[in-house]
Amino acid sequence: MKISRYTFAFAIFFSFLGTVSSATLPDDFPQRPVRWVLGFAPGGSPDTVSRIITPPLTALMRQTMVLDNRPGSNGIMAADIVAKSNPDAYTLLITSAAFAINPSISKKLPFDSIRSFEPITNLSFSEALILAISPTVPASNLQEFIELAKRPGAHFAYGSSGIGNVTHLSGALFASRTGTTLTHIPYKGGGPMSMALIGGEIQLTLSNPGTLIGQIRNGKIRALAYNAPSRSPLLPQVPTLIESGITGMEIDSSWYGVFAPAHTPKNRIDQLQAQIRQVIFTPSVQKSLAAVNMEPVGNTPAEFKKFVIQSINRFAQLVKLAGIQPE
Repeated sequence: MKISRYTFAFAIFFSFLGTVSSATLPDDFPQRPVRWVLGFAPGGSPDTVSRIITPPLTALMRQTMVLDNRPGSNGIMAADIVAKSNPDAYTLLITSAAFAINPSISKKLPFDSIRSFEPITNLSFSEALILAISPTVPASNLQEFIELAKRPGAHFAYGSSGIGNVTHLSGALFASRTGTTLTHIPYKGGGPMSMALIGGEIQLTLSNPGTLIGQIRNGKIRALAYNAPSRSPLLPQVPTLIESGITGMEIDSSWYGVFAPAHTPKNRIDQLQAQIRQVIFTPSVQKSLAAVNMEPVGNTPAEFKKFVIQSINRFAQLVKLAGIQPE
């Protein structure tokens, strides 16, 4: 009789274990390549960050991290792909601060920016944006550019990495603060946008150092100002916007984060966060990020979720200030 009772007790115990969610159990993730979906074209800052981080992460996790560029709609299309993917952590989203702007500039998103995703971590942030002009514009400083843009018959355009991107928001704020009329030309990423600037298709952009620094150093475009309280160590000769007489341009730093679909098991979210953090704080990766004026973050999923919510609220205020209407 005792044996049957013990047998029954063990049966109940193991039955209980079988009902525990897989989210609380260890596994051998990943057992196949992990797809990282990026909503921007090659050449821009999000792509740069991704290509810095995925190779060492591949080595650490012993599985290939496949980068899948899906440019368009300011990262909305890529986010939608991930939101509708299986919640198994094999399809992840790498995105920029555009993720936090989209709820304010899109009348209807195909997903919920908070409920449709599991935040993993903030990879890195870029301190500020560089204001650069095309070499076709005969201006040696910002005030000269503003005077040219205000001339009767002038048709100046600023480029962005997409509608609602931080570069779009910054350009709109610049036009508002300087009283200039500038046409917005969106592109599918920082790479195509910078090529348009070099060729004179657009006259101005405010974009991330990772997108522009190479062309600035090669003399292909001209940096006129830096949107931060102090000058950039990458471009110490370039004055800040405040030094150039333009105030009210403060904007949240650009950030680059990783998300998984909602309901992805917590143990996989935590594993990814820990391994990403380990990679981004290695000296070689820190050096590569510093070369494009970025710093690693690696915060916890809970910390990152709180940051994303705050960022969405902050950008909602800035969108109104810039006068951008939802589309």
